[in-house]
Amino acid sequence: MAPCLVILLLAAGSSSRMRGRDKLMEVVEGQPLIRRALERALGTGLPVMVTLPAPDHPRARAVGNDLADLVYVPDAAEGMSASIRRGIEALPPDTGGVMILPADLPDLNSKDLLRMASTWVKSPDMILRATSANGDPGHPVIFPYGYFGDLAAVTGDRGARMVLSDHARRVRHLPLAGNRATTDLDTPEAWAAWRAAQDAP
Repeated sequence: MAPCLVILLLAAGSSSRMRGRDKLMEVVEGQPLIRRALERALGTGLPVMVTLPAPDHPRARAVGNDLADLVYVPDAAEGMSASIRRGIEALPPDTGGVMILPADLPDLNSKDLLRMASTWVKSPDMILRATSANGDPGHPVIFPYGYFGDLAAVTGDRGARMVLSDHARRVRHLPLAGNRATTDLDTPEAWAAWRAAQDAP
């Protein structure tokens, strides 16, 4: 039987580089980016958990509470590590692997996530990391159960990068089309460039 894989959608960050705007509430195709990211994760049919800053945050209203398990991160100001720790602590006990998926990757779709999942289940003891088509490392990253202890101990805003570095020999890479795995929208300039590319003929 294939190990249970859970998608952990990271959406508790502060958008500190957006100069007052919330990147996950930016509207894309008529809906907030966070909702769009959630629907693409749910489109895989896998269980989805979403980290959020607080129950009364606008992102929580955009996500709703009927489709995914919500994990609140009161120490979200620490950075991505806080979201990862809280998410790992909240995983169901039968979880065999977790796909860590930042919510600000607008070009990833359900098929990309399913390709990651189907590739990982063939070697479920390995860490699987998505890359761009030319090999630049990106997200999502799937960690087997054996690394949950390491993930539960991460600190600061480096997220899981230390875990990936410490276990580099156990990391496999999966290229996704174009820059889907590496295009994240952290600044107003990145948003403007991305939207201009979408409008280009």
